Amino acid sequence: MQQANTNLVIRNPFGTMDVPEPGNSEVMDYAATASLAGNAADGNAGSWAPVLALSDPLDGIWASRWNGGADPTIAGDTPETWKQGRAEVRVMGERIYLRFDWDSGRRHGLIDARRESGNRLVGKYINLTNPAIMRPWVGLVVDATRIDGCFPNGRLDFRR
Repeated sequence: MQQANTNLVIRNPFGTMDVPEPGNSEVMDYAATASLAGNAADGNAGSWAPVLALSDPLDGIWASRWNGGADPTIAGDTPETWKQGRAEVRVMGERIYLRFDWDSGRRHGLIDARRESGNRLVGKYINLTNPAIMRPWVGLVVDATRIDGCFPNGRLDFRR
């Protein structure tokens, strides 16, 4: 049996499925209304990440957490419950890729975002475990240890 040559080019640095159309009209419409202050009153301001990293660039290991939806594969999960996990951030030019997991590494997601003026990130999330789930995502790089993020249903934040 001969395998077809699909000439598939993967954009993201993780070698996983790419986020389809990370800058489409749904993303841009959401980005036009999403707001993240990045101040001490934000829900991501308090320290919650178990991952410690002393490096300055965004590239590297982070902790992640999200809420705003119930994962039906997690018994008793609710939209308000934070799902925490590990993350890795890779910067490639103006694009930032955030790959993360939850449920003890059994579920995975990927964000493909473009850096806009200042520290604002605009892109899209895809659930790599269930690729039918995709959402616009907007982030704010507060500093080298904190990225605040939101999607239409809730939050998707990163800390180290």
